[in-house]
Formats: sequence, structure tokens, C-alpha cells
Amino acid sequence: MSDEILINVTPPETRVAVIENGVVQELFIERTHCQGLVGNIYRGRVSRVLPGMQAAFVDIGLERAAFLHVSDVTGCYCNSDTPESQNIEAHLREGQPIVVQVNKEPLGTKGARVSTDLSFPSLYMVYMPYCKDNCVSQRIGSETERERLVNVMDEFSEGNEAGAFIARTVAEEADQAALQADMRFLLKVWKSLKPQIKSGQAGLLHQDLSLGMRVLRDFYRDQVDKIRVDSRETFQKLRLFAEEFLPEKVELIEHYTGSRPIFDLYRVEEEIQKALDRKVQLKSGGHLVFDQTEAMTTVDVNTGGFVGRRSLEETIFKTNMEAVQSIARQLRLRNLGGIIILDFIDMQDDAHKQQVLNALESCLAKDYTRTSMSEVSALGLVEMTRKRSRESLEHMLCEPCPVCAGRGTLKTPETTSFEIFREITRDAKQYNTRELLVLASNEVVDRLLDEESGHLTELEDFIGIRIRLRAEAQYSQEQYDVILL
Repeated sequence: MSDEILINVTPPETRVAVIENGVVQELFIERTHCQGLVGNIYRGRVSRVLPGMQAAFVDIGLERAAFLHVSDVTGCYCNSDTPESQNIEAHLREGQPIVVQVNKEPLGTKGARVSTDLSFPSLYMVYMPYCKDNCVSQRIGSETERERLVNVMDEFSEGNEAGAFIARTVAEEADQAALQADMRFLLKVWKSLKPQIKSGQAGLLHQDLSLGMRVLRDFYRDQVDKIRVDSRETFQKLRLFAEEFLPEKVELIEHYTGSRPIFDLYRVEEEIQKALDRKVQLKSGGHLVFDQTEAMTTVDVNTGGFVGRRSLEETIFKTNMEAVQSIARQLRLRNLGGIIILDFIDMQDDAHKQQVLNALESCLAKDYTRTSMSEVSALGLVEMTRKRSRESLEHMLCEPCPVCAGRGTLKTPETTSFEIFREITRDAKQYNTRELLVLASNEVVDRLLDEESGHLTELEDFIGIRIRLRAEAQYSQEQYDVILL
């Protein structure tokens, strides 16, 4: 089956689904009130210099200060190439104005990651105004093609403004005229921005393309046979963008006018809901369990209801092989990044272990986000990393539960009942009162009136104070109040 890109546009948000072989593989969401920041260029001010971290915080007008590491200080802000250049204090000082570009979105409580090494991407090329040497994406393996691309870039750079180009993966086999058109466009963007940089204007200097155009630019590939958009205005903008950069693909962009919502075509809405679940079912009857924490994400593989036919080792191997494809897809769909620990079912056969690793590596090769993985550890775990550039789907669409505060568990009615007993004993010793009123959830009050009724009577006799109970429907299972009357 062919690959498609579905673009759903509404006033508050834009959503993009990447479909491969009829299955949703990747999802991008951009909301109007918090559009993506990666690629934006700001003139800010150094608010703090931290020698202990060899970094600085930069105020660029966002809620949280941006983080700038010394390794990302280049261009006119880099004062030397000596060993002292690794000292942040050799380059920056507090209060210094600085122009930076966001290369990583704010994540959780962390501010955006920024760099002074500006870059401007287009379809085939990335322009780096402060670099010197042209280079080619590592994904292009052909030495002949790499040499051709370098020659095209070197030829164009002669007599033009300083800077360097990086040929992106999609530049492979692109004709010279298209490559040069890309480079001319990027130089125009840079020339139009230079006066703003020199003017000393504070705030946002350059904003990246909208989500729809970024996806068209970054996810274009020969396998994509159709790009459907359900907004006429966005459709027209994408057509104009394609006419300038992808003239041979203009006809692939369609305005979707069907009666069904566009995301119902490939059950995208259903897949989004599944991607927010902790458990993912496998066709064989096994399942995966995803747990996101601050430090890492863990994925546990279980046979579940799959009992196999031949032997235990064969059952385990088949479950792990099926899990590999599902894991690779879920990492993309959920946009999980950072450290990821895969807990496959223990295999005794070394050949089976290697086959599982090879299958995982093959599936991860389709991921546009950079990944790396290790061998199976002594504990039977596979450690891997996936570059984290934006919030995960769960963090973007969800917030911690107000009842359990994100723990995922609640104290039992029994535990809460015993906490109430201790609170009553503490209050009876501190205050002189004739009566106490306990407000708690229905479950806790039922527990106090049933299983704990004998203990409640003993407590009343011990403290010599009458205890009244009142159920509050709005209280959670952990919430209670003891009121003096």
C-alpha cells in the first residue's frame, strides 16, 4: 500500500498523521496558543552564567529561560579556539544581548534548548551561516552521490556569501537545478534576517514554517503518494509552497471534502486513544506495558494469553518478534524520547536474541528520529535512546490525575480509615471538644460503619468524645477532614 499524509486543521489546532501501509505511524499536533518553537530565532539577554554547568540561561521572552551550553556557543560569540574556550565565562557575561535559535522544545519543567549556531532548513538543504565546510547527510550511503552533492554545493558556494550547506537525505538523486534553487532560497532568508539581527531588536526575529509546511518539507519522500488536507486555506498554502519547491509533487496535494472526518479514514482517532493507554495488545494474545517516568521509559513484553504450539522457547521468540514491530511503531506514535529500556521475555537461545535485535534495528531504521541501541544486557534488557525534540503525545494531550497526583494508585479505604483514627487521636489530645465530625468519601464512610465499626466504638470510649460521620460525594478516596464541633 502507498503512504499518505493526512492534515486535519481546526481553528485551535493542526494535526498531522503519517500513514504507512495503511497504518498510523506518526502524529504531530500544534495548537494555536502554543505553536512549536524549534527553528525560531530570538534576540535575548543572558540572565545567568553558570560556570559549574558550563552553561548559561538566556531570557528570550518565554515562560522559562532557555538553556545554552558552551558547546552550542559559536560564531561571533565564540572568542577563541583555545582550551579556555570550553569555559562559558570566556564567551558570555550576564546582561549580554545574544541571538539564539531554539533547537529543542521546552520539556516538562525545563526551558527550551538554544544555540548561537543558526541554521535554516529547506527541502533539500540546510544552510549554516556560521559554518565553513559543506557536508552530506550520513543516511546517503553512495560515495558517488555524496561526491556529486559536495561538488554541487562547492560550485554554488564560490562567489556567494560565507556559510555552508548540508545536503539532506531527500537530496539524493535530486537534480542540480532543484538543489541550487533551494540554496538560493536559503540565502534570501538569511539576507532578509541579517538587518534585524544588526538592528538590536529584541524578541522573535524569525519564525519557522507552520506545521503543515514543515511536515511537507521534512517528511517528503518518494513513497508518499497522497497528501490530504481538510482545510481549503491550508490546501492553497501547501500548493503554493509545493509549486516553489516540489513542482513535480503538486498534484499529490488534495483538498479533502468527504463527509467523514479525515482522521476517520484510517481510524486515526482510535489509534490516538490507544496510544494513551498503558497496555498495548498484540495480535497473538501477548501485550506490551509502557511506563513513562522522568528519567526513562520502560517497555515490558508479556506473553499474556499466547500459549504457542511447539515449545516455551518458540512461544517466547514469536512473542518477542511480534513485539519488536509494535514497539518501533509505538515509539514513533507516542513520540517517546530519552532513555528507553526494553524488557523482552528472557530467551535462552543466542540465535533468537540476535534475530530479535536485528529485527528491532531494521524497524528503527524507518524512524526519522535518531535512535541508538545496545546489545542484550546480562539482565536480559535492551537499552536504547531516541532523540527527544518535542513533548511526548501523553504529555501533550494529558495532565496528571488530580485525584492520585499522577501516581496511578490510590490509598485503600482501609488505609484512609486508619489515618482518620490517628488524626482523631491527635486532635483529642490537643483540643477540648465534645464532638468530632469526620468528612470522607462514600467508600471510606462505608468502611468505618461496617468493617471498622468496632474499632470506631473503641476509639470513642477511649477518648470520651462522640464521633459523627458524613459522606461527601466530591471527596476522593484519600481525602478526609476532621472537624471540631
